[in-house]
Amino acid sequence: MKGATILGKDRAPVLATQGLTRHFGGLTAVNDVSIELMMGTIHAVIGPNGAGKSTLMNLLSGDLFPSAGHIHLEGDAITHCTPPQRSLRGLGRSYQKTNVFLPLTVFENARLAAQSRAGSSLRFFRPVLHEATINERAQLAIDAAGLGARSDRVVATLSHGEQRQVEIAMALATAPRVLLLDEPLAGMGAEESSAIVQLLARLRESHAILLVEHDMDAVFSLADTLTVMVNGTVLESGPPAFIRSSAAVQAAYLGGDENMHA
Repeated sequence: MKGATILGKDRAPVLATQGLTRHFGGLTAVNDVSIELMMGTIHAVIGPNGAGKSTLMNLLSGDLFPSAGHIHLEGDAITHCTPPQRSLRGLGRSYQKTNVFLPLTVFENARLAAQSRAGSSLRFFRPVLHEATINERAQLAIDAAGLGARSDRVVATLSHGEQRQVEIAMALATAPRVLLLDEPLAGMGAEESSAIVQLLARLRESHAILLVEHDMDAVFSLADTLTVMVNGTVLESGPPAFIRSSAAVQAAYLGGDENMHA
């Protein structure tokens, strides 16, 4: 089922790539990758270190431009759009390293993200109604991320898991339809990981989520489709049951049935 696509709630993919490739000198980090992501689904990208997963995420978010291939968001070409342009079109992202403003409160972090989406972050004289709309969007994002009771807390005082939730709240405050989440469970204990897994399951209902993650328990419990990358190429792509049973995947990455329990 290599090259398989997600079956989702919409017939057309909200995010799609065709032949996406990125060279760094003589190294090909991503080679001819084509994926489709539907609304209401989670597509997990897995693979060993150096497989090209983070480079793929950077290509999708606009932090890198491809050497070849195309990216479409809701049917529109975004291959050469900048990250801010992609954000305005409905693409949100979190990073491997938590990217938040530690001295600010949870609300202030979300509000800054909401302002960037509104295109008014540098306008000092704004209608009061506009301010209220931004504040409301920020609070809704905080609530959706499960941090309603932490809105006034300074982010530096929060746990690692809660800081990851703040980053997700910031992404949500930009009103995305697609979320790119790069290792959201990294560095977490079991309790914090469980909270994030539950959060992602809720967010699936109203978003399309592309997830890069090393926690196989979380991946197999959440993902509708998995794409396995090795050396920059797609080894296999399909539903969890297919990936579990793939001899090629077991040999290249999962290392046997003991590593594929949900």
